[in-house]
Amino acid sequence: MTKSGQEIDENKGNMLALDFCGMRFSSPLVLLSGCVGFGDEYTRIEGFSNRHVGAVCLKGTTLAPRLGNPPHRVWETPMGMLNAIGLQNPGARYVVDEILPGLNLQETRFIANVSGSTIEEYAEVTRIFDDSPIDAMEINISCPNVKEGGMAFGNDPDMSARVVEACRAVTNKPLITKLSPNQTDIAENARRCIAAGTDAFAVINTLMGMAVDIEGRCPIIGNNQGGLSGPAIKPVALLKVHQVYQVCRKHNIPIIGQGGIASADDALEFLIAGASVVGVGTALFYDPLICQRINQGIADYLRRHEFSEVAQLTGTLMLNEK
Repeated sequence: MTKSGQEIDENKGNMLALDFCGMRFSSPLVLLSGCVGFGDEYTRIEGFSNRHVGAVCLKGTTLAPRLGNPPHRVWETPMGMLNAIGLQNPGARYVVDEILPGLNLQETRFIANVSGSTIEEYAEVTRIFDDSPIDAMEINISCPNVKEGGMAFGNDPDMSARVVEACRAVTNKPLITKLSPNQTDIAENARRCIAAGTDAFAVINTLMGMAVDIEGRCPIIGNNQGGLSGPAIKPVALLKVHQVYQVCRKHNIPIIGQGGIASADDALEFLIAGASVVGVGTALFYDPLICQRINQGIADYLRRHEFSEVAQLTGTLMLNEK
């Protein structure tokens, strides 16, 4: 029996199983990039089960190895966390040749995170992962464009579309574009990326923030600023998912909703707002096995409201009349 056939049989009767960009997920939960390394450490945790996780996004990967930013690179904030790792990674070729062979690719779906400083680098990293057993690729367009003065690709719809177009040209695997909240019109960016060939979106990436050492009167983060994640950004993330869903529903484009999910109620809010699946990230740092409880809460809600499968919940938000 093929891998896909096995998964369909195993997930038969599982109300949390769903199809995402042609991939069968055993759960609507995705472990977010940067939060579980390249997946091998997390899947060894006692109590881990592939039934609890639909997919794992690998750590952000560039063409050449990167050492990342100076410390501090992580700082806890009220209801959240700042991070400025700087895409420390061993390079795409090393990941494909040395890390992927050590993963049990039958455990869950694995999604590469493609990062770069130029459009050409994005395309080359995508090409390398295309020639690998990876299931899909997430395009991290929040990286700075070194040829355009360091502005993030994801903050400009034209640049976002050009990155997606370049990656689309070198792979037929599903492409998931991670959208930044640090832009003027996220819906317009989504429209441009759909036209360029993206298959799905991850909404949202981190918000930019800062923490200050009042004694030294200097930023605590070595990079001066970092990405804010965790429950503090959930209301912003929910709104952005709702806005992007208004574009995506016309084209049958699915969304990974993410940003501060730490409970089943959080996950349900994102699904109702328009997400097809939800990403769990910062919550894993203090509760590595939170996914089991989130799944249980989603399943209980589906039974209570007489939904037969989780996909029926996506986009069921009923707006108040103005």
